[in-house]
Amino acid sequence: MAIDTVKLKKHFDKGNFNQGAPAFKCACWYIVNLIFFKSGLVPFSNILVFVLRRFGATIGKNVRIKPGIHIRYPWKLTVGDFCWLGECYIDNLDLVIIGKNVCISQKAILITGNHDYSSQSFNLITKPILLEDGVWICAGSMIAPGIVASSHSILSIGSVATQNMEEYTIYQGNPAIKIRKRCIF
Repeated sequence: MAIDTVKLKKHFDKGNFNQGAPAFKCACWYIVNLIFFKSGLVPFSNILVFVLRRFGATIGKNVRIKPGIHIRYPWKLTVGDFCWLGECYIDNLDLVIIGKNVCISQKAILITGNHDYSSQSFNLITKPILLEDGVWICAGSMIAPGIVASSHSILSIGSVATQNMEEYTIYQGNPAIKIRKRCIF
């Protein structure tokens, strides 16, 4: 079978994607991110929160952020009070809004961007993610673009949310399905 080299030509299209900040700010964030977050040299949550706020993140009170976290664009991140963000991966090409008392465990992944595989130009598609109050995204789980995790829902370890999650419900699997209601005493 012969390969048509014309069809192999890259036609990638970012569409109307906007980083949300000037190139200089993005470059500064890249360097600061390497030093303060990825290196693990700064283990103090209050310093990491301070740096994120300086770069435009909206962060509530008593938020704990672990070193090793990945945040693509802090200016597209909102975190409510009393949250705990472990060594997770937040690829926020679009807004990520996290309510109060939310836990995002280690190795969890929040992805706001994807591509249109049916388009020859492989168009970039971004959609925001909303995690309402009391949500727990367990270790190694993944949230797809455009997902709303409703109040106090749980995405269990290693699961993949490809559809919105109902309040007070526990989800498991790939793709994640409802397994039972969450009862809080």
